[in-house]
Amino acid sequence: MLFELEGLTEKQAALCDIMWAIETMEGVESFISTLPKQDQRDCYSLIEMMKLAIIDQVETTDEAEEVIQSIKTKL
Repeated sequence: MLFELEGLTEKQAALCDIMWAIETMEGVESFISTLPKQDQRDCYSLIEMMKLAIIDQVETTDEAEEVIQSIKTKL
């Protein structure tokens, strides 16, 4: 999924690029823990912004509805 965060500083964009390139959330957490406190706060804010950008792109919940229905039929 492609999305764009607008208005980031060069440093924030670089942090996003680094975090996006890391394959696991545990790896991201490990990376963040090596940063100064202000950068750690920025990273967590950027992660939330990424989540919101992805949510904004959701147009339909059909796939989720199918999963829910398949679970309900098994109960």
